[in-house]
Amino acid sequence: MEPAAVVILNYNGVHFLEQFLPSVVSYSLGHRIIVADNASTDSSITFLKEHYPSVEIFAFSENYGFAEGYNQALDRIENKYSILLNSDAEVTPNWIEPVLALMEQNAAIAACQPKVRAYYQKDHFEHAGAAGGYIDALAYPFCRGRILDITEKDGGQYDSVVPIFWATGACFFVRTEVYKSLGGLDSSFFAHMEEIDLCWRMHQAGYQLYCQPASLVYHVGGGTMPTSNPRKTYLNFRNSTVMLYKNELATQLLWKLPAKLGLDVLAALAFLGQRKPQDAWAVLRAIRDFIGNLSQWKRVHNKQTKFNNRNPSLQMAGVLVFTRYVLGKKYFKNLFFAQQVNNTKSDYDFFGGDTGDSSRKQYQDTEE
Repeated sequence: MEPAAVVILNYNGVHFLEQFLPSVVSYSLGHRIIVADNASTDSSITFLKEHYPSVEIFAFSENYGFAEGYNQALDRIENKYSILLNSDAEVTPNWIEPVLALMEQNAAIAACQPKVRAYYQKDHFEHAGAAGGYIDALAYPFCRGRILDITEKDGGQYDSVVPIFWATGACFFVRTEVYKSLGGLDSSFFAHMEEIDLCWRMHQAGYQLYCQPASLVYHVGGGTMPTSNPRKTYLNFRNSTVMLYKNELATQLLWKLPAKLGLDVLAALAFLGQRKPQDAWAVLRAIRDFIGNLSQWKRVHNKQTKFNNRNPSLQMAGVLVFTRYVLGKKYFKNLFFAQQVNNTKSDYDFFGGDTGDSSRKQYQDTEE
């Protein structure tokens, strides 16, 4: 199998490089390891040169942010596969091979993700990605293993290989050529939701995305921006609306966009009720800036798209907030949507039509 390029984006994260780069180097033998540095002012570059001379360094002259930083990095890469890996992620033995084996069997798979657990609660799924991502009717994201604020304990309930709507940016396996052909991550997003937007465009171009739970990664989360941060709140709310506007059918936007903005206003009021005025203001600014810059967001939806937005196995028909807070559904496995996901088969029959158990056992046996 051709070597992949493992690309770690870094900005003043020498402490993460010290903590997590050893696992990447140990468990990525035969593959390129690249640190793309967003003009760090700490000792990141010096640390890499002194302790990891085999790791390639792409040193940028400015901070491009998450989205454009990866675009700049992958523009220099010709490997068949690129793996966008967060600097605050710990990888495990055989984390690359099961995913690439899956992608090698089907050229229609543009991107894939491993199972992602929380670094500080290692028996639980991590918020960003868990066991594969989906969206609801208004483009609110959720995962197998995570519904809004609830993350589940991993008991093997989501160990099946299934098609997903989006793959997490914390550990994003992608065909480099497809990434480039679709323009990469939208740099106007700067950070947050940019990988979901790219995944949506991949679907529209006729590609598939999968989760391969035989691969496992632990993710700190909030490493570059704390979870409770008005800037993060702003980017999440603005970018989720931009993503919906860019990719959804115009006829669907007639009701979905007002509904989305209305729920965002309610979210701002909820922040006020929680005595978080800065987050409330961040949501309102997100709405203001989305509307004020409407001409900036280039719609990409094509009527000739090969992807059906209302595919029940990929996009939930309902509204997640209603499902969670009115119907009380806390776990993905309790959603009717989950049954549709688990009963859906792709155009290809991976691993003899099983759920991935044989592939997982194969790699476990190899590991042992």
